[in-house]
Order: sequence, then structure tokens, then C-alpha cells
Amino acid sequence: MFEKTGFLNAGGRLVDLSSPLVMGIVNATPDSFYAASRHQSEAAIAARAEEMASQGADIIDVGACSTRPGAVFPTEEEEAGRLRMALDVVRRTVPGMLLSVDTFRPRVARMAVEECGAHIVNDVSGGTGHMADGLTPQGVGGLPDHSEMFATVARLRVPYILMSSKSNIADMLLHFARCVEQLRALGQKDIVLDPGFGFGKSLKQNFSVLNQMERLHVFGLPVLVGLSRKSMIWKALNTTPQDALTGTTVLNTLALMKGAAILRVHDVKEARQAVEMVKKVKSEE
Repeated sequence: MFEKTGFLNAGGRLVDLSSPLVMGIVNATPDSFYAASRHQSEAAIAARAEEMASQGADIIDVGACSTRPGAVFPTEEEEAGRLRMALDVVRRTVPGMLLSVDTFRPRVARMAVEECGAHIVNDVSGGTGHMADGLTPQGVGGLPDHSEMFATVARLRVPYILMSSKSNIADMLLHFARCVEQLRALGQKDIVLDPGFGFGKSLKQNFSVLNQMERLHVFGLPVLVGLSRKSMIWKALNTTPQDALTGTTVLNTLALMKGAAILRVHDVKEARQAVEMVKKVKSEE
């Protein structure tokens, strides 16, 4: 149905996806669900970026608006201000690192790419501006429809991570098919699919989607998986996000075996080790 590509064009750089990539998370927020991922000062962001680069991160994903349940969304101006600072710090600290901006707002995405040098747009709203579980951005006069974010990334010519909050694979496939068709019509070249673990899904539904994740490869597009320390792990294990690293590594490994091209994680070293172990296994096939 859709062409398969082994590369992403990120700012004129061809990114090889023949080996899975690790995307490290930097949250320039005071309220992300995992406390250890919150970095608000320039020094903390620089130290975190340097640590992730040393551990083997291929991409650093910078966000400034928590999407955890119950979060109070910053205004667009507040989000943009946090991102300007954080992206500048990461770019200066680890020059040459691929930078992804985590935002659902088209104007913020454009600012991050045009002013701050971000290479990738990571949109958890699937282009709608709406959050899962009934959450909507506070302090925003209006919500963008698909055409605004989709048209923005197509004009920017950057890879776009398209997330789905659909609760089952069948609905997710239909959602992705419609969105990819719209994006292609606008001229968008590089699209990455994200099944949206933790968004709009019950505990059981999260595991069901993971169990059937290989079905997403029908599009011939790379798949990003963001499982890191999410509630589907710590609730299933009756623990906390702080104690969910082992469960995260197990599920990341399963996702890699099912063809994940990018792991979005808080813990880069462990994710990199999972990638290397799965590569060893698959080299024996």
C-alpha cells in the first residue's frame, strides 16, 4: 500500500533505520509523570543530554508540555519559551545530535524547527491537537485540525512521528491509513508510526496492541515505540515508575523483536543494550 523506506531524511541527513535507534527523553517540564526525567535548568538539561549521548542515544526528544493524565497544559508561549531554552542547550552540548521536538501545537513545531534547529516533529495528538483520555490543551484559543499540523510538517520537510490513541489494532490501522493518505497528499515524505502506548488504552488494550504490533508493518513505515516506565508496566507489576526499568527493558525487547525501528526511552544505556542483544539474536536467523 505504501512504499517502504530504510532511511529518514532529517535536515538533509539520511538516517539509516536498518538498525533500531534509541531516542532519549528530555522533559523541560516541572510535572512529567517520571520525576527523574524532569529537567528545568540549563545545567540539568546539559548534563542529561551529555549523559544520553555518552550512553548511545541516536536522537534526543525534547518536550515542554506534560501529557500525563491530569496535567495542566502550559500556554503556547510558555511551551515555546521552555523549548527555545532546552533545544538550544542540547544543541550546544551535543552538536550533531538529531533533535526531535515533542509538541502537538503547529506553531510551536514550526518555531522549534525554524528557530531552534529541531530535525523531527513528534506529535502525540495525531495531528488533532487533542490529548487522549478527554484531555484538551488549556490556555489555547482553538484546537488545530489535522490539516494545520499536517500542512506544517509538510512545509517544514521534516520527519513526522504520527501517534494513534486508538485502543485496538483494527481501529489503529484505519486511523493510520487515513492520516498517511492525508499527509502524502500534502507532500509529506518521512512518516514514523507510533501506536501510542498509554494513550486512550486500558491496561489490557496496551498489551493487546503490543502483542499485535507487527501488523503495523503493512504500511511499510518505521514504527516508534514509547513504553518507557509507563503505567501499563508499573500497574501490571504493582510497583511505581521509579521501579519500572526491568519491565520496560523486557517490553522494549519484545517490541524490537516485533520490528520496532525506534525506542523512545528514559534509560538510554539499557535500551541500547536491548538493541544490541536483539541484533545478536536476529543475526543468527
